[in-house]
Amino acid sequence: MVLVSGLSGAGKSSILHTLEDLGYEAVDNPPLAMLAELVARSERPLAIGVDARTSGFRAASVLRTLETLQRNPALRIELVFATAEEGVLLRRYTETRRRHPLAPEGRVSDGIAAETALLAPLRASADLLIDTSDLPPGALRTLIEERFAAETDLGRGLVVSLISFAYPAGLPREADLVFDARFLRNPHYDPALRPLTGLDPAVKAHIEADPDHATFLQQVNAMLALLLPRFVAEGKKYATIAVGCTGGRHRSVHLIETIAAYLGEQGWSVTRTHRELARAEATGGRTTRPPAGRASPADFSRRRRPEHDHG
Repeated sequence: MVLVSGLSGAGKSSILHTLEDLGYEAVDNPPLAMLAELVARSERPLAIGVDARTSGFRAASVLRTLETLQRNPALRIELVFATAEEGVLLRRYTETRRRHPLAPEGRVSDGIAAETALLAPLRASADLLIDTSDLPPGALRTLIEERFAAETDLGRGLVVSLISFAYPAGLPREADLVFDARFLRNPHYDPALRPLTGLDPAVKAHIEADPDHATFLQQVNAMLALLLPRFVAEGKKYATIAVGCTGGRHRSVHLIETIAAYLGEQGWSVTRTHRELARAEATGGRTTRPPAGRASPADFSRRRRPEHDHG
């Protein structure tokens, strides 16, 4: 059973639809008292949507119900939580002209704040947290398909999600481990490489020529070889590894691809997302900036060291 929750407008319905297309029996917002009955009657994997609109909703009640269901050794339960930045949610509500379910007569921002507080316990307990702020619908669907397509493989182990990102745009919220690649030589300063990405062989060769590249990659892989089996032993189902650089186009993309190849050779189930490349594709190639008023440590580093403005 996959229990899907999240903030209104963050993509919960899209996740449910994808799971339904994969063969799950999807039920959106049933009364909480019916969860056990739905599980008992279903002959297929279940995808159940639960949020603030659910009859009798209380986060504590949802968690108690999950705890009770998890006592059944034949039942595997995943809690997926969809979230997004407030500014993104406000823009989505403006585009659709919908009212927020928790503020039908008030401001959408008030409804978002109330819902965020109400669902906080579910977010904290989620097996998979998905931030859709910069995730195009197609990428969200692919992520769900890659993680849940094998719905009958109940013995599947840890899934490792790899994300490349740009520090000025903020760290991925779902990251368990973050590595900084900004010290490596920057392809941005080569005019022939600047328009390319870390997926291109010429960029790969340029980065790998850095004398510290091989040592850094070797130590990252060694750390993952140590940690991932421990994650499995502790019962984690997903681990998200993020690698960042300044522009999120060259160094971090190359490293994510290289780490993905290594983990795949070791038998791990791996998905990868290049956040800034996906964002550029979604905006027609335009570069996006961090939301106003939100500064990351990389912003201050970039102001002090202008030679690291890109790449």
